[in-house]
Amino acid sequence: MKPLFSIAVILLLAVGCQPGGNVETSEESKEMKKTVSSEKPLLRHVVLFSFKEESSPSDIAEVEEAFIGLQEKIPQIVGFEWGTNNSPEGLNKGLTHCFLLTFESEEDRDAYLPHPAHKAFGEVLRPHLKDVTVIDYWAK
Repeated sequence: MKPLFSIAVILLLAVGCQPGGNVETSEESKEMKKTVSSEKPLLRHVVLFSFKEESSPSDIAEVEEAFIGLQEKIPQIVGFEWGTNNSPEGLNKGLTHCFLLTFESEEDRDAYLPHPAHKAFGEVLRPHLKDVTVIDYWAK
């Protein structure tokens, strides 16, 4: 089994290292990469939740909708996406929901944190929250 695995790895490396294998064929794609790389860095705010066992699917849906609604209420949020865990690795430590907010500056993030809409969201979340992890970083 190990020799087959080794051969498969070598073949994958050989194919991936072929000249021209990663050549862009679209001028639009090249221009998009230039635009993205020349933009200023963005601050990412990652929020991971797990919910209490007694929270119903409709309770969790209410929390989701409340969080989604923040992007319309807080102008400092310049990007927003979310989803639920589907990793097969089993390393999520019970965290099921991920929300990724994007800000242009630390000042914008700092305005978001005490914002009345964010505080109101906390009131919707609090009865159902089992655990939360938050990480902020500058995208590179």
